[in-house]
Amino acid sequence: MSVSQTPDATGAALGSAHDTRTVLDGAEIARALTRVAHEIVERAKGADNLVLLGIPTRGVFLARRIAERIRDIEGRDIPVGSLDVTMYRDDLRRAPARALLPTDIPTSGIDDKVVVLVDDVLYSGRTIRAALDAMNDLGRPRAVQLAVLVDRGHRELPIRADFVGKNIPTSHSEKVHVLVTEHDGHDAVLISGGTTTEDHA
Repeated sequence: MSVSQTPDATGAALGSAHDTRTVLDGAEIARALTRVAHEIVERAKGADNLVLLGIPTRGVFLARRIAERIRDIEGRDIPVGSLDVTMYRDDLRRAPARALLPTDIPTSGIDDKVVVLVDDVLYSGRTIRAALDAMNDLGRPRAVQLAVLVDRGHRELPIRADFVGKNIPTSHSEKVHVLVTEHDGHDAVLISGGTTTEDHA
């Protein structure tokens, strides 16, 4: 999840300029995604049977960018889709109402595929657990891997990313804001201080 780890927050949630700092700029994000793409291909020993599923909102855009990089490396298109986890979250009853976002599974499906889940920020691990539950209703992958742009720590579940763009130590009171050009007009990862309660991603 992205700004403040909510499903579709925007730059309006950013704090004032004096308490917000940039930890990744656009060029650094581009390099991180290129490295992640190479690592995915190396682990898979190619691109056969790979499927990328982005978790809305910004995870979908990141998945598409990684797929483009894998195409440049391997010379072939990689199926890309999206996986909405809203109805599978364990905080659904106590969290504010969330809009349902698209789930778009490639026509080739996910059975016997190596599925790489892509999200912008890994925090408590609860979003990823929800994604695993959602996939159980869609098919049976041969393997599931996780790629994230930012791992901010503070896990509450035994979940870790296979591919990480940047490990960024944070406090619970800080908020990580991932901005992508397709949704926010530019690329950046920002951290702002704060003491408000954060949703766990």
